[in-house]
Amino acid sequence: MKQDDKVNGGPLRGHRVVELCSTIAGPVCARLLADFGAEVIKIESREGDPGRNFGAQVEGVSLYGSSMYRNKRAIVLDLKTPEGRDIALKLLDKADVLVENFRPGVLDRLGLGEAVLRERNPGLVTVRISGYGQTGPYRDLPGYGAICEAVAGVRHMTGDPDRPPARCALPTTDYLTAVYAAFGTMMALYERTRSGKGQMIDVALYESAFSQMEEVVTAYEPTGSVPMRQGPRLMNTAPNSLYPTSDEHWVLIAANNDAIFRRLAAIMGHREWATDPRYATQRARGERVQEVDDLVSAWTRERSAAEVRRLLDEAEVPVAPVYTIADIFEDQHYRAREMLMRIPHPKLGEVTMAGVVPKLSRTPGQVVKAGPGVGEDTREVLVQDLGLSAAEVDRLERAGAVWCGAGEHPMPASSQAAAG
Repeated sequence: MKQDDKVNGGPLRGHRVVELCSTIAGPVCARLLADFGAEVIKIESREGDPGRNFGAQVEGVSLYGSSMYRNKRAIVLDLKTPEGRDIALKLLDKADVLVENFRPGVLDRLGLGEAVLRERNPGLVTVRISGYGQTGPYRDLPGYGAICEAVAGVRHMTGDPDRPPARCALPTTDYLTAVYAAFGTMMALYERTRSGKGQMIDVALYESAFSQMEEVVTAYEPTGSVPMRQGPRLMNTAPNSLYPTSDEHWVLIAANNDAIFRRLAAIMGHREWATDPRYATQRARGERVQEVDDLVSAWTRERSAAEVRRLLDEAEVPVAPVYTIADIFEDQHYRAREMLMRIPHPKLGEVTMAGVVPKLSRTPGQVVKAGPGVGEDTREVLVQDLGLSAAEVDRLERAGAVWCGAGEHPMPASSQAAAG
């Protein structure tokens, strides 16, 4: 993918997005839009998005931020000042989309509520991400992805059955919510081409997590089943788990359906299993999960991970070693698919970040620049986008309404802007 530091020719080119977000779900939603050409202006407090403190730092640079804020411009406003709020409103007057993840009601108190924005810009699409949604008895409760996984029943299903519920070491619910939010944004923009009107997208973290419980929901009332954690297995399915190898690695084998299981059985030297009533059908294997897993484990333990992978790849049985990030950086497929992109960075030289998803054949997304520092683009946005003079920007910075990065008039540490 060609890297261009000026223009992203993706399908959202020409659309303007204002991001009033912190942590992960909101910023990732806006990043998805930015990857496909939207012009995204990220508004932060002087202290910066707390997401900048996640993960490793090198030379004072947030490596996570260099990716999560890529393709965006970053400005600092104090939304509690009349001047800061006025600048935000002027930016939103020119915007197609607002992405925000304040608690419900906070933006109303700041004078940036739905009614105000809708009156000023009827075509604006407002994407509101929160823990529990804009309505309902839990609307005012704080909620991060991990908290909302617990409420959604997902945490109960995560981990080994003989241990307390575990958590995934990654913010999966935040990323799933970001994708739902971006999907909602695209539907609203598409509908706007017919009606000319914007609308509000209400995205709740707990509902994004809960959407993964689709199978469990449909089964509960008729069966009364409350399923338990499965560890590495897929519920009522075998073989679909992690299996040990002779060189002390793990491979994941997923021979779910009957045709794939027949191929696996043949490679294992047991073609008779294809007609054995204990193993011949997916339902029968689902009733003997431990037994089937033990048979597969006995076979994998006699072979290295590389041999298991070679044999099953040749037999067209889905298999994969359990990669570490070091393995991923050595994998040729990631490079071929441009999923490890080396992007120029003004301070670090280059930063490797995850590539653009999904792949579009004619108007693909791009990464045109690494994420900016706090307030790095404030002056440019105020002068170029809003037409303010340099003297007016200087005055606003001295007053504490804006901050333009390292300069002579830093915003007081007590000032506030977007919160999580």
